[in-house]
Amino acid sequence: MDTSIITDRFDTWTDDALAWINDNGEWLFEFIRMLLEGTYDGILWLLQLPPFYIIAIIAALLGWRLINLASGILAAIALIFCAVMGLWAETMSTLALVATATILALVVGIPVGIVAGFVPSFNRVLEPVLDLIQTLPPYIYLLPAIALLGYGPATALIATFIVAMPPAIRLTSLGIRMTPREFIELGQASGLTSWQMFTKIRLPFAIPSIMAGINQSLMMAFGMVVIAGIVGSGGLGETIYGAVRTLDIATSINAAIAIVILTMVLDRLTQSAARRAKAGGR
Repeated sequence: MDTSIITDRFDTWTDDALAWINDNGEWLFEFIRMLLEGTYDGILWLLQLPPFYIIAIIAALLGWRLINLASGILAAIALIFCAVMGLWAETMSTLALVATATILALVVGIPVGIVAGFVPSFNRVLEPVLDLIQTLPPYIYLLPAIALLGYGPATALIATFIVAMPPAIRLTSLGIRMTPREFIELGQASGLTSWQMFTKIRLPFAIPSIMAGINQSLMMAFGMVVIAGIVGSGGLGETIYGAVRTLDIATSINAAIAIVILTMVLDRLTQSAARRAKAGGR
């Protein structure tokens, strides 16, 4: 059997489907692109408004508050090093991209995770979908996004949003299901309404797991940064991609160091916040 016929037919159907979607949904995708890029531009504007040393001081204060003084000082020094390398604008662009995509992933992922935690049948259907999303190579999500949204930050945001969403859903659902049975029975015996049961009992127990989900979503988003550089996302990912194409090894190494610094700072801060939430819930 000549399988090339099947492949050619599938390719034709795919091209026709994308053309139909573009022709009939252009206004929708243009609106989505404007909304995503507008949100990204707003966050980037806020991050670029203060001088680099103000951002470094804020990181130092957060590190001191969430971890200890030494960690706060190290976080500030690390961010200042990004500015010394001449990559401050790219670092803030990357942070804006990651922050925007993570916020979108949490806005969708946390409510979906709450529903999955309450409805076991929905969770059983959702699990294989999340497994598929996390199994496929991340760059796969760039391809349809390019076809529908073109090159630019919007495409990078969509792909990063898809990659960052599963941890938020999984860990939120897990947190809701982790509520001890005796506390649920106590709430029922006390005559709490469903909303009161959720806000006073289930949610406090779920907060540490939700915070862990936020941390994991951030890390997944950072993992997508370099890949998203090939679609003109801006920031350090595009810097690395451009440097690799021109064999500018020094610049690619500097940008990679800046990504590692940014990832480590946010990872430590969010991990510490998750530990504090867990300790506070005990």
